Amino acid sequence: MSLSSARQRRATAASPPSDDGYSKEAKDRRRRPGGDGDGEEEGIRWFLPLLALGLLRHMSASSNLIHDCDEVFNYWEPLHFLLYRSGFQTWEYSSSFALRSYLYLFIHALVAGPASLVFGEHKVRVFYSVRIFLGLISTITETVLVVALSRRYGKRVACYVLAMLCLTSGCFFASTSFLPSSFSMYAVTLSSALFLLEKYAATVSVAAAGVILGWPFSILAFLPVTVYSLIRGSFRRVFLSGFLTSLFLLVLSVVADYYCYGKWTASVFNLLKYNVLGGGESHLYGTEGPSFYFRNGFNNFNFAFILALLFLGIMPFARKKYAPDLMIVVSPLYIWLAFMSLQAHKEERFLYPIYPLICVAAAAVIDSFPDFFHDKYSSEQSIFEKIAKGLRPLILGFILCASHSRTFSMLNGYGAPVQIYQHLEYHEDTGPGSVLCVGSEWHRYPSSFFIPSYISEVRWIDDGFRGLLPFPFNETLGGTTAAPSYFNDRNKASDDQYLKDIGACNLLVELDLRRPYPSRGSNISTWETLAALPFLDREMSPALYRSFFIPYRWQSNNVFGLYKLLRRLRTD
Repeated sequence: MSLSSARQRRATAASPPSDDGYSKEAKDRRRRPGGDGDGEEEGIRWFLPLLALGLLRHMSASSNLIHDCDEVFNYWEPLHFLLYRSGFQTWEYSSSFALRSYLYLFIHALVAGPASLVFGEHKVRVFYSVRIFLGLISTITETVLVVALSRRYGKRVACYVLAMLCLTSGCFFASTSFLPSSFSMYAVTLSSALFLLEKYAATVSVAAAGVILGWPFSILAFLPVTVYSLIRGSFRRVFLSGFLTSLFLLVLSVVADYYCYGKWTASVFNLLKYNVLGGGESHLYGTEGPSFYFRNGFNNFNFAFILALLFLGIMPFARKKYAPDLMIVVSPLYIWLAFMSLQAHKEERFLYPIYPLICVAAAAVIDSFPDFFHDKYSSEQSIFEKIAKGLRPLILGFILCASHSRTFSMLNGYGAPVQIYQHLEYHEDTGPGSVLCVGSEWHRYPSSFFIPSYISEVRWIDDGFRGLLPFPFNETLGGTTAAPSYFNDRNKASDDQYLKDIGACNLLVELDLRRPYPSRGSNISTWETLAALPFLDREMSPALYRSFFIPYRWQSNNVFGLYKLLRRLRTD
């Protein structure tokens, strides 16, 4: 035996049995089209994520709650006015302030307009048509992200992300919400995917669209991929792509605002000026402590949120796999959480832009479990590494089950308002010109799309709220161009916002929580109940049981009130 052949055998025996798949050469093979590691062959194809996400987003569109009254009064109501010339107006849409972009509404009117012609008086169908459109955008952007992840990091990570995008409560609810923060979420998802696919000019263009068409403050979430796209791509081409996209959309926005507000103004800059330079008083609308977003993140993503926060902690073990690209993509999670936690006014929807990134970070951490126990100098897997590999699907399954539990609890506990308003179409015998009154439940009003034509107006009645409520758009004052005197930016109630004569109400929507003090509908000599559905009493129900559906315990351990549709009894 020659000395050289013996050395060769020893070297072969000491070598790892296979490539770990994360070396530079392995990554290059996956990216190289037509080679042994062709991304199309190794990665997930388009059909699976399109089908899975499409089904789940359709379910979201048809069953999702309306989680925030801003979604109704700042977006659904102005859209309803553009289509039907009736709807509620908030102070932000007064031409004196002009804080909201009509271009964002016009994009959705491209679907709502034709749908209103097709469905006629069935306005609820128009509502759900827009939701399906939102679900379609979410499906497309998330599919691109899943495919991009599979080409760069393999099928396992992509499948984990796909499962969490489909089933986590946060993504389920945010994906079909008619909010600029949801639009920014779509843009963050798509720009992250394009960055991983090395489409740097498109990355910056999508980021610009997310900021201008969606939420201007989301610029922080786009910052890392934008900076690195300018560094890695052709600077001139990438910069021009972002600049021209921004300029084009800003011009469109200004033209749309001029058309609706009746004056030259830029709502994008007005919003920034009000909140940053103009001393906007957002604290007037409620404040929360520093832990709000962490509690909220756990509710919507359970242990996936905790794992996502640990992403930076796994980098010493998974640097070869994820640095620097995935770290760049996930970094807005930390930037956005830090920035938003410092603000006094906090709302759940403010976290929407980073929801898909939570799924990506959590999936990367789960995939990296075996790396904690991997011995790079040994060709044999340790028992701990094998156990860690076996734990991956179990942990993912637990996260998905907990998420489904949360979604089920939310839909069944708080779904009554939308269902109650749909009962209105079955009671036309109330008569034309009827007045629907809403008291303390004004913030759960699902929009004028649910109000049939026999109801002439919806009015608020005084149940103790002392903030400023929306008023109907006033055509006599100019509709969208109006600057009514009853609006202010201090959240001070107007003397005219409540109906003084409650006797004028033909129909009433109220929540009866069965407190010691009686509800209006309890007077059976005045009101008859047309419909009543259970509604979870948040204050009286334990946090664990109201937050997550626990079989055989959810119904018995929670306390429920009744969400009611009432009609005034006719008097002879």
